[in-house]
Amino acid sequence: MKYLLVIIPLMALASCSETERGAAIGGASGAIIGGVATGDVTGAAVGGAVGAAAGALIGSANEPGRCYYRDRYGRRIVDDCPSDYRWHHRRY
Repeated sequence: MKYLLVIIPLMALASCSETERGAAIGGASGAIIGGVATGDVTGAAVGGAVGAAAGALIGSANEPGRCYYRDRYGRRIVDDCPSDYRWHHRRY
């Protein structure tokens, strides 16, 4: 039974992209560290938010040149990014 508590979350993370996996691991780690360091729920919430943001940034750096799209049915499509795409490029 103890092994199921470890295997099921790992199986769920296996289907995630590097960015999603980084955000999940960073958020969980940040929540644990924040909760232990402060001893209250607010510290855990702040630690989780900071950890998720940092994990997403680190995860996205591990998959350069890959873009994720959603079609009209909600399916995720992974493809190479367009040649003129830059992650910091914004159109206002």
